[in-house]
Amino acid sequence: MSKERECGWRRQPEAEENGSVLPASSSVVPPSEEIPAAPVSPGRPEATSRYNSLLLDYDGSVLPFLGTYNKRLVLLTWIPALFLSFSQFSDFFLLDQPDKWCQVNSSLGVHGPAGTRSHGGNDSSGAPGLLLLLPPPQLPTTPAPTSATNHTDSCLCNKWDYRIRAGLLHNVVSKWDLVCDSSWKVHIAKFSLLVGMIFGYLITGCIADWIGRRLVLLIAVIFNLVFGLAVALSVDVNMFSTLRFFEGFCLAGIILSLYVLRIELCPPSHRFMITMVASFIGMAGQFLLPGIAALCRDWQVLQAVIICPFILMFSYWYIFPESLRWLMATMQFEASKKQILQIIHRNRVNMESDIKGVMPELEREFYTRPKKVCIVKVVGTRNLWKNILVLCVNSLTGYGIHHCFAKSLMDPENNTSFMHNFYVNYFAMAGIALASCLAMCPVVGFLGRRGGLLLFMILTALASLLQLGLLNLIGKYSQRPETGLSDIVKNKFSIIFSIIGMFSSHAVGSLSVFFCAEITPTVIRGSGLGLVLASAGFGSLTAPIMELHNQKGYFLHHIIFACCTLICIICILLLPESKNQNLPENIPEGEHYTRQPLLSHRKGEQPLLLTNSELKDYSGLHDSAAMSDGISENTTVNGIKSS
Repeated sequence: MSKERECGWRRQPEAEENGSVLPASSSVVPPSEEIPAAPVSPGRPEATSRYNSLLLDYDGSVLPFLGTYNKRLVLLTWIPALFLSFSQFSDFFLLDQPDKWCQVNSSLGVHGPAGTRSHGGNDSSGAPGLLLLLPPPQLPTTPAPTSATNHTDSCLCNKWDYRIRAGLLHNVVSKWDLVCDSSWKVHIAKFSLLVGMIFGYLITGCIADWIGRRLVLLIAVIFNLVFGLAVALSVDVNMFSTLRFFEGFCLAGIILSLYVLRIELCPPSHRFMITMVASFIGMAGQFLLPGIAALCRDWQVLQAVIICPFILMFSYWYIFPESLRWLMATMQFEASKKQILQIIHRNRVNMESDIKGVMPELEREFYTRPKKVCIVKVVGTRNLWKNILVLCVNSLTGYGIHHCFAKSLMDPENNTSFMHNFYVNYFAMAGIALASCLAMCPVVGFLGRRGGLLLFMILTALASLLQLGLLNLIGKYSQRPETGLSDIVKNKFSIIFSIIGMFSSHAVGSLSVFFCAEITPTVIRGSGLGLVLASAGFGSLTAPIMELHNQKGYFLHHIIFACCTLICIICILLLPESKNQNLPENIPEGEHYTRQPLLSHRKGEQPLLLTNSELKDYSGLHDSAAMSDGISENTTVNGIKSS
């Protein structure tokens, strides 16, 4: 048994420590439902204690003999990442604000601006006298027009002509004339997809912990097809926005269930790289989407094209099983045994090679009642809820401040006219995200999850503070000719800091999501991951909010997130390190994922932390009896054995 336990800071519970068999002198009975310390009821015989240390060691006892079948399942979780990226980035094309001008005299085929093409194909000088020069009515949130405003785009027009920059001939804006007084409806349409995804992450995550990952995936695929195709048949913008909300809800269910399945299928040493491969496939979809839009030419055709590939996922009902790790963690041993037998048959594994004795233990616990856990149980823990909260704040900050850097990069005051081309803007953001993911691979491999997250958060904070402080200082001194500073220098620094900030903030958001999937126990992994993904959605939601208010309060918005980065740097130090560690299966194991020092202890050095026996006398600790008995007396809070 000692060989099966991991050494170091994360220690597997011994047989008598899992809540089933207590010492004879102990009169404390663990509460029945407060915290599921172990998947064995207190009244079981002593033989069940062997099961506690065997079947719960999924990475050591079960995962090694899954073989090539497990690799095929991982491949099946990669393929939908391409389709999901099409839907996630479709707003860039469906809701792009086109160039517009008023069609004054359709019989003459004349369009407003000089040099634009007429209906007859001839060039027209487009005299300004043909256009209405009255100032357009403004939304209450838009600033008053200045003398430099181009009033040739008058809102007092009966019919508009559009030139869409995103490769389409028609999109949602041009179909329903969502300009001038109706321009706010475009931002509401952007809200609808993001808000739907936020609710989807929160709700489908909880459902996945109760009914399983596979069932949530298949239900989400079916309804995503229904709502996605209905979006293409929308008759007005209100119907479009409503259906996009439900489409986002279903997309969130697919993304979350695939992410959880991918994590639970991977061995500890390959989890990060397998997750990054899925990210690279999603980015390939982001790069391919402009070409698909150029081929489709119409937004309704584009919407149908990016939704129809999900039909292929109907086959997952037959070829993709439920997560075996989740079945065993929730004590569904009858279903677990059937699935293991199917895997052994497909891998052609000899039953005698099951040296760990998994099948006999499953036979012994065949009729155990399943035990599922709600995310609310985390409130009673000491460390787990703090870890999840820290990662929620990190993902919110990473995705929220990303928009601040993107807005600064596209700022017209920077005089970077090439950045206002749609394709340059789109591919620049995609390229920065790709570079960020490429940099994450060696950094996380060398520094670990916590060290990599800390490094990228420090870079984000530095880029943000320098952009807010140094650029204002340069702008102040650029007004003095004797300093030799000019606005060109300020603009160049702004572009550099924006690129660095977008690069590092994207890594912060991605790492926070992955980190949460690793340290959250299997029984509540869907709910915990849903919380972090929903926080990331709230961060992304700040972009359309700022656009709706015409960037009012942008500077304050940037300052708030810059302050959050400083708070996150301190909080990251409280997180554990999960590199090459087995996934926790239940809440007590998640509690044992405690903080480890950045620098390892020297040999013979005593950690300056209270031991567990001293912590039991601490009045502020409300851990359950099963949880407090799950760690030996000579083990510190840090998971390191004291001498």
